Order: sequence, then structure tokens, then C-alpha cells
Amino acid sequence: MVYDLTKGKTSKVLLNFTIPLFISVLFQQMYSIADSLIAGRFAGEDALAAVGASYPITNVFNAVAIGCNIGCSVVISRYFGAGEYKKVRTAASTSVIASLVTGGLLTLIGIVLSPVLMQMVDTPLNIFTESALYLEIYVGGFIFLFIYNIANGVFNSLGDSKTSLYFLIFSSVFNVVLDYILVAHFNMGVAGVAWATFIAQGIAGLLSVVTLFRHLKKLECDRKPELFSFNILKRIAAISIPSILQQSFVSVGNVFIQKLINGFGSSVVAGYSAAIKLNTFTLNCLCTFGNGVSSFTAQNLGAGKTKRIKQGFKYGSLMVVVTGCVFAVAYMFFNRQLINVFMEGEASELALSSGTSFLKTVAPFYCFIGIKLVGDGVLRGTGSMKLFMVATFSDLILRVLLAFAFAPNYGYQGIWYSWPIGWTTATVMSLVFCLLIFKKQNKKQ
Repeated sequence: MVYDLTKGKTSKVLLNFTIPLFISVLFQQMYSIADSLIAGRFAGEDALAAVGASYPITNVFNAVAIGCNIGCSVVISRYFGAGEYKKVRTAASTSVIASLVTGGLLTLIGIVLSPVLMQMVDTPLNIFTESALYLEIYVGGFIFLFIYNIANGVFNSLGDSKTSLYFLIFSSVFNVVLDYILVAHFNMGVAGVAWATFIAQGIAGLLSVVTLFRHLKKLECDRKPELFSFNILKRIAAISIPSILQQSFVSVGNVFIQKLINGFGSSVVAGYSAAIKLNTFTLNCLCTFGNGVSSFTAQNLGAGKTKRIKQGFKYGSLMVVVTGCVFAVAYMFFNRQLINVFMEGEASELALSSGTSFLKTVAPFYCFIGIKLVGDGVLRGTGSMKLFMVATFSDLILRVLLAFAFAPNYGYQGIWYSWPIGWTTATVMSLVFCLLIFKKQNKKQ
């Protein structure tokens, strides 16, 4: 199905569009959470730490996929909003072809360099072998994750947030079941967790691409669309490259922070691994509203309905504040129980205390970072990528610098303090940039 986001009551249109995106993220996060949970429960604390130690590195690879998702989504949304369906189909096929080439190259690089990458972050020796093995298998299936993200971006640009959700629900449930079978019954440990993710991502990626091209054929064109266009690729790259840089720099920053945390031993790494999975789960849920606002903004900009963009920001912000409060309450009052879910039997007190202290430190600021993510959606949707990068890099640079500055005096707790400071700064900057855009649009009108 294809949906026009330029018509109807803004609050209702945005809510109906973002709810499937939100559910999609819930199931997508089952991949990483199931990996850590089953590894910790059935293979022990070291297995949990091994999966967690490679997590920031896998995020560097994922950053490329997410950046390309954003680029194709924004460009195709504008074409669709303007009714240029021939360009919509060409842009979609161009995105898929480019993603296959890029994803294939990154897969090869990741497989070859897995041990080197784990050495670079000072992975503790007792978990090094399993960490490198998990990373090698995970990036082996990266090309499937890449094409799924591209297909998902195209679906979103057409206002269809439901189709990819159906595939994701199936593959997520399948991943959890396969995780349990391979680890609990076949005793494959970390390797079993990695292979389950590889297989599940492969299913989601292939099904999404096949269905995407079937849907695109329903868009009627006066002439046969081109299969590949370098001009459209340049437009996509103009959005994708800054998004990739933003996502990559954030991920690289997290690698530096992971290296710092690794110095406190495998117990702290295990506690942080559990906490960061919960934190990432929350941020990705909040990010869906930002992605929804991005597609909403791009479609309405393409249709010349700029008044609706400000309304989209308003209702998107309201959604993230409500959602952020729910997660904040859960993590503030049930942090110990949630961290313990990832552990086998009674976890070490150090693992529990490091994980719970992280959640208690960052949870009160979820509403702030949520508003920033919605602001990012407006900046991406309007093509204001320089402003988007400035707001995001300020968060990253500040978090990394403060983590290294606070750690010597305050230990791992000092590292946690860097999150809320970076988030608050970036949120203020993003809000200022959005106000400038709205003011500029008002002057044009």
C-alpha cells in the first residue's frame, strides 16, 4: 500500500504512519536484545560481555545502512509528494543496486578485519576469541541487513510503514526461537547467537526487496523508468553521506567509549552491555518518530505544503515526550530487575551496579533526546544536512571528551555522566535550527 502524507489531519496522519514504524523497531530490537539475553542466560556472563564488546563495532557497519535508508527515503518522499512516479521507481531501483555493491564490500571488509577491530578496542583476553567470532559471523550477514534497510526506507517514503513490519515480525520471532535452539539445546554459545541473527536478517532482507519491486510496479508511469540513474544517486548521496558520517561518527565515538569501559574488566563490560541494549532499544523507539517526521516533512515539502511541517514537529515532539516518560519510569524504578534478566543466575554485584547506575543516569533525559530526534527529522526532511550534522556532532564530541575527562576521577560512573550533558546540548542546538527553518518558511509564505 502507498499512502499520501500530505492530506488529512496532521496528528492522525502522523500517528497512523509512525505506529507501524514503532512496532517495527520493537521487533527489530528483538535481534540484539535476544542475542544478549540468551547469551547471558544460557552461556554465562562472559558470553554476554563477548556479544556486548562487539556491539559498538557492529553499529559502525549499521550506520552505513541507516544513512542510506535516510537518503533514499528523503529523496523518494519528495518525488512521491510531487507526483513524479517515474523518478520514484528509478530512485528505488538505484538505491537497491547501490546498496548491494556497498553492502557486499563492507561485508568482505568486516570478515577480514574482525580480529583486528576487536584488538583496537582492547577487548579483555577472556572474551576476545568469542567476541571476534561473533563479529565475523554478524558482518557476514550484513548485506542482508543493508538491503532490508534500503527497502524499508523506500516503503516509508511511499507512506507505507506496514509492509516491512510484517516481514520483520516474522524474522524477529524466528531469530529469538533460533537463538534459543542453537544456544540452549545445541550449546553453540556465542556462535549460535550470531548465526541466528545472520539467518533471520537474510530472510527479512530478501523478502522485503522482492515485495518492494512488486509494489513499485503499481505506480503508473507514462514511460518506462530507468533502472539506474547517476543523477538521482547523487541526490541520494547528498543526503546519505552526511547521515552516514553522522551515524558513523556516533558509532566510532561509542567504540572509543567501549574501549574506555573495557579497561574496567569483563564484569563492568557485561553490566554495560545489558544496560546499553536497553538504552539503544529506547533510543531506536524514539527515533521512529523522528524518521516518521522526516518522511512527513519531505512529502509535504515536495507538495509545497510547508505549514504542515511545523505541525508535524509539534505532534512528533508530543509523541516522543510521552514515550520517553514511559521508558524513564521503567528504568528508574525497575533497573535492577531489567539488568538481571540478561544474567545467568545471580550476576556479580559489579555487573549489576554498573548496569543499573547507567540506566538511572540517562533515563531522566529520554524526553530531551527524543525532541532532538524529532528535530533531526525536520532537518533531514528539509535537506538541512549541515545543521543536522552540527547538532549531532556536538553531542558525540562532548560525550567522548567528557567520558575520558571524568573516568580517571569518577570511574565508570563518570563515563555515564557524559550522556545527559551531550544529549541536552545537542537538543538545544537542534531546536534552535528548527526554529530558524520555520522562520524562513514563514517569510517565504
